[in-house]
Parts: sequence; structure tokens; C-alpha cells
Amino acid sequence: MSDRPFGTPSYGLTRRLPGVTFEQAVARAREALPKEGFGVLTEIDVKATMKKKLDVDRPDYLILGACNPKLAHEALGAEPAIGLLLPCNVVVATDTDGTPVVSAIDPVAMFQVVGRDDVQPLADEVKARLQRVIDAL
Repeated sequence: MSDRPFGTPSYGLTRRLPGVTFEQAVARAREALPKEGFGVLTEIDVKATMKKKLDVDRPDYLILGACNPKLAHEALGAEPAIGLLLPCNVVVATDTDGTPVVSAIDPVAMFQVVGRDDVQPLADEVKARLQRVIDAL
């Protein structure tokens, strides 16, 4: 287990949820994502995977691969290789103090590696939607 807190990464949209269980935080994330047009394509239970593969105990850490099909279609049309940056990961984790944390990738920060100003409006829209997801938790 890391003794470093989750923090507020500059490349993420992050919210701590004191007074909420990890399971409740996961449920809230799953409920909020569809309201902004996102579905969960993938799910990685990092805690279970690390235990199974390395026999290492870690705190709760779930990665949800979220995708808004309409926006993904637009992004792929503008930049076919942008699939390397998809889906938008949403992490639900337990911080060092036991507080659940939900963090979504900041698409504006992520899309900077593409180096194309014409995809900026799309990144801005995805960010606004993901921020509303985080705010709704």
C-alpha cells in the first residue's frame, strides 16, 4: 500500500467523497456517467488484479473506461490515431485516510499530446461533461 495520498493531479478532475463508502462512490460514478452520455466499456479492479498476479494487498482502486460514443466518433473522425487516448478513464479509489476519491482524466490535458488546435473544442466539451459527472457525485 502506498503511503502517498491520491492528491489532485493536474491531469485529472478529482473529488473526494468524505462520509461515503467506496461502494457508494462506485455506484455514484456509474449513475452519473450515463447522464452525460458516457457508458463504461472496460473495468479494471486494480486491487483484485494485484492480489491475484503479485499477491500484493492494495487499497480499493477501480478504473472505469468511460466512452461517449458520439464524441468518440467525432474525435476518431478528426484524428484516427486518437484511439490511443480512449476511453476516458475514471478512477474510483480509497485514499490513504480511507476517503473515497473519484478522478476523471482531464481531456484537455490529455489531448495536448495530439498537438492539433482543431480538436480543442471537442476536448473542451468532453471536459465539461466529465466535470459535470464529478460535480454530480
